[in-house]
Amino acid sequence: MNKIIIFFLAVFSANLLYAQADRWQQKVEYDMEIDMDVKTHQFKGKQTIKYYNNSPDELNRLFYHLYFNAFQPGSMMDVRSLNIADPSAKIMDRISKLSPEEEGYHKINSLKVNGKDVKFEVVGTILEVTLDKPIAPRSKATLEMEFDAQVPVQVRRSGRDSKEGISYSMSQWYPKLCEYDYQGWHANPYVGREFHGVWGDFDVKISIDKKYILGASGYLINANEIGYGYEEEGTNVKRPEGDKLTWHFNAPNVHDFFWGADPDYVHEILRVRDDLILHFLFEKNENTEAWARLPEIMAKAIEFIEKNYGRYPYEQYSFVQGGDGGMEYPMGTLITGERPLGSLVGVSVHEWMHSWYQMIMGTNEALYAWMDEGFTSYASSEVMNWLKEVEALPMKPEDNPHAGTYMGYVNLVNSGVEEPLTTHADHFKTNFAYGMASYVKGSVFLHQLESVIGKKAFDEGMLKYYDTWKFKHPNTNDFMRVMEKVSGLELDWYKEHWVNSINTIDYGIKSVEDMGKGKTKIVLERVGVMPMPLDIMITDSKGVSTIYNIPLRIMRGEKPQENMEMGYKVAEDWPWTHPTYELIIDTKLKKISNIEIDASKRVADIERSNNTWKQ
Repeated sequence: MNKIIIFFLAVFSANLLYAQADRWQQKVEYDMEIDMDVKTHQFKGKQTIKYYNNSPDELNRLFYHLYFNAFQPGSMMDVRSLNIADPSAKIMDRISKLSPEEEGYHKINSLKVNGKDVKFEVVGTILEVTLDKPIAPRSKATLEMEFDAQVPVQVRRSGRDSKEGISYSMSQWYPKLCEYDYQGWHANPYVGREFHGVWGDFDVKISIDKKYILGASGYLINANEIGYGYEEEGTNVKRPEGDKLTWHFNAPNVHDFFWGADPDYVHEILRVRDDLILHFLFEKNENTEAWARLPEIMAKAIEFIEKNYGRYPYEQYSFVQGGDGGMEYPMGTLITGERPLGSLVGVSVHEWMHSWYQMIMGTNEALYAWMDEGFTSYASSEVMNWLKEVEALPMKPEDNPHAGTYMGYVNLVNSGVEEPLTTHADHFKTNFAYGMASYVKGSVFLHQLESVIGKKAFDEGMLKYYDTWKFKHPNTNDFMRVMEKVSGLELDWYKEHWVNSINTIDYGIKSVEDMGKGKTKIVLERVGVMPMPLDIMITDSKGVSTIYNIPLRIMRGEKPQENMEMGYKVAEDWPWTHPTYELIIDTKLKKISNIEIDASKRVADIERSNNTWKQ
């Protein structure tokens, strides 16, 4: 009997370990039919979801996002905006002033699970569903819903009648099943920021007044049926009889679905390669010339993007005028279009780069907004600078395209309102702190990491991260492990200081002393709390420079030489507990003209005035 018990305990433990180690993913198959009334801005919806519970857990409840309910006076988004110290200029008090005809809503008429009615309750922007019969581990359930919705006047991202006159910017527009993963349910209310979703296949039919042209996630699969030339030539042909057309889209392996609609859209198409077509939908205005140039520039951009960050896996991407700035979605984006060329290209590059770090990686933005916004901002700066180098843009490239980002980070530190990157996106005390942390400090995280492990390992790591974790919802540790493997270095200290705290970096040259016998002693000091490996560039009187790399002992190694045209020497490790460090070099003091800490400007040292010494 004891042997049997031991056997079953061993099996149970093995299964538990497997469940923890195997990053299982839930899966959904959406089938939606939408009937839009453009006079009332209301639509009726029928939704069927096949939900695959691939988890090892029994599910007793389900949760849906009802995003449109945020656009009602008294909602959490409204009250948050009314009380936060620095409300978004796009929201302010606008929600509190919406009339019943202007607000948004989702009203759930019925919900069945496996053919049987279930109990549900609408709680703000979340639908709470109680199941009579749990969904068993590794089983499938069918969820059938009928609902009514009203599209709000556009306040934030989604809505009707944007400031640029676009009729419908349809994002976060349908009851969306919340994600359940190894951390449990993610039924976050819609307060204003980031999202998390379940990967799956979307089959969506949208019936709308025939004068409207649509751009959306997914592929239009009934172009001939509706009489709209969505093919490469972009020609419009005679529409069928009737007041409405039903647009039928299919989007495979995505975690959301958006669409934009307007009767005045111009639709341009460019085939980039055999398996990728770019769509551009916009209104003609004084910025039409910029939109006319956008296709060729984005076709150029994809060359650099795929070489450095991984291959785009879908067969189309759509740049659709709409929204209230720029917001990313699977297989497309809504962007405001009344912009000069540089701004239009910039927002297009940024939102498309989100495909890599959010639409394809699927990082939980609410918990790790910086892993999406920060990584996207870093890559966007690299892409934009490359476009300038190849003269796709009429601007001069910069030696360091991230210099402005570092200045932004220093401003954040000096503001006194900085919060750790581990803060939930909706829980930052100020919008300023959230924006600077997610976009700016998240971007610096990458460029600074390059200085720790070296450019070659960093570039390899960025590609490996994408290939390893696409479609798998990676977290911070997943990224760090990839970088540790490609570099051979221990990097947990970097995450603990830069991500988990607001510790800052400040190193200085404390003294320089001639020791005689052809030697010079340079005393360095760590003024800030956060330790970093350092590159000390020493230039002699003849203008010849040598890099002395000082690794941290906690790294258990050092980065290899990066610049083969400059001398490179690895010095003794610096234990992070020691506030000072002595670097002794075989050069007479009088032959040294300049000493500089971090000449490449990749370390976010908040006080650079003590980084240099001159003879």
